[in-house]
Amino acid sequence: MMDIAAKALRVERAVLSRVLPFALFMAFIAVEEGLRLAVQQQWLATLPDQYFYLLYPVKAFSVAFLLYLLRSDYGELHWRELLHLPAAAAAIGAGVLTFVLWINVGVTLPMVGSSPGFNPMLIPEATVRLLLTAARVAGAVLVVPVMEELFWRSFLLRYLVRADFQSVPMGTFTWASFLITTVLFGMEHHFFLAGMLAGAIFSFVLYRTRSLAQCILAHAVANFALAIYVLSTGNWYFW
Repeated sequence: MMDIAAKALRVERAVLSRVLPFALFMAFIAVEEGLRLAVQQQWLATLPDQYFYLLYPVKAFSVAFLLYLLRSDYGELHWRELLHLPAAAAAIGAGVLTFVLWINVGVTLPMVGSSPGFNPMLIPEATVRLLLTAARVAGAVLVVPVMEELFWRSFLLRYLVRADFQSVPMGTFTWASFLITTVLFGMEHHFFLAGMLAGAIFSFVLYRTRSLAQCILAHAVANFALAIYVLSTGNWYFW
């Protein structure tokens, strides 16, 4: 009985350590959307978009700090695997492909309106604009890929195979886990079809490399390329 209880506690902690950072990130998004709705319904005084931008650094730092606190739980994450250059090169290529698809597949959910995105040009103070833009890029490249890949590829993709997901080897394929994760990953994003394609690509990287670090690299490259594109073109709605 003790062994069963200990195993249950181990699985519960493993689940929470991968779900909590993602849940915290989504909670910040819910707060922002709730504030925007309150302004639209005139429950609150009108707030300029740049006030909402202040939430992102707080969100990114909070999630990064939580990931740091839980870092010892992520035994499947081995950064040294990035030294395997052929796999890293393939992951980088997958990230570039994801970026190209992202900016060319602009299908959104029918019930979701257009996203204003993050437009730093609305921030009059140059220093504040630079800091918030840097926080946006750092969050997208350094925090989001780690948080999302731990949740989607390390946890959910394996949890859908077996509840004791840590007993499932990284890169184990089943059609059910692949399709469910791909669809849900797409639904998380405004451009849901591009999100589904991205989810499929990142899962494919995991299946081929058996490395969560390579998935994070592919995700980070896609987000970094998108950041450069957005800053270069002013297509802020991608942010």
